[in-house]
Amino acid sequence: MSGNTSNSGLESQAKRDPHGDFKAVESSRPKFDQEATWKYTKNIDPGWKPGSGANNASWKDHRKVEVDPYGEGRSHVDNYKLLISGITPRFIGFISTVSKDGTTRNLAPFSYTTVVNHDPPIFCIGFSGGKGSHKDTCKNLLETGELTINVISEWFIEAANYTCTNAPYGVDEWKLSGLTPIVSKKVRPAHVAESAFSIEAKLIHSHEWTSKTDPTRATGTLCIVEGVNFHVREDIANDKLNMLDISALKPVGRLGGITYSRTMQGFEMTRPVYDEDKVKEILN
Repeated sequence: MSGNTSNSGLESQAKRDPHGDFKAVESSRPKFDQEATWKYTKNIDPGWKPGSGANNASWKDHRKVEVDPYGEGRSHVDNYKLLISGITPRFIGFISTVSKDGTTRNLAPFSYTTVVNHDPPIFCIGFSGGKGSHKDTCKNLLETGELTINVISEWFIEAANYTCTNAPYGVDEWKLSGLTPIVSKKVRPAHVAESAFSIEAKLIHSHEWTSKTDPTRATGTLCIVEGVNFHVREDIANDKLNMLDISALKPVGRLGGITYSRTMQGFEMTRPVYDEDKVKEILN
């Protein structure tokens, strides 16, 4: 996410990096296991029955604490840190845009990104900062109405992460990261060659948020966009081009602070079919 006063201010207040010397901490950790492969396991409790509740009782040992997001002494930064550490893992939308005059390219990751509909394909993207302090990506998107959304995978996470440096507007993150642009077909912004799944998209609606404690201060912008063209890597997609192989996609997600996640293990659960006879005793 390219630098601006809003983003830099939030980052300095949030202090997401808890380490005084991150490189020293990182050097003490085991190496990244590039040989690890995706695997399926059984469900946590294959014998679970309707009405059984949680699969263990450890939750009973702890109580929930109520948190008023607007309580006395609580800041918006507290809410930010709580939300990004609790709503996890989050998909990272790696977004490519161009300026209105076409002279400036921008590439940055945003974890306030998600798909919300498939017909038509609709995505929502949240940007912190409002009028006068928009992130470069948001500014470009609002002015041009076009972008690409790219999935981040393990093989280029370092390059993707480097694009969120606090560079001034106009600096080309494509060059800083060393990533490869591919010309899109239906929008002006390029999509990322290294990404196994990219979406060309167009803006259909935006909404600006204001602070509850100071209604004069714009705090964020929601952009709703429609996917108008897809690009998938041939070895990761099936023959019908309607499913991607998670073991080959190796998506990277966002957790709290400066932590990322990898997807290496999963279990399957069938969607239950309602059986009135089986649940009769539970409901009565």
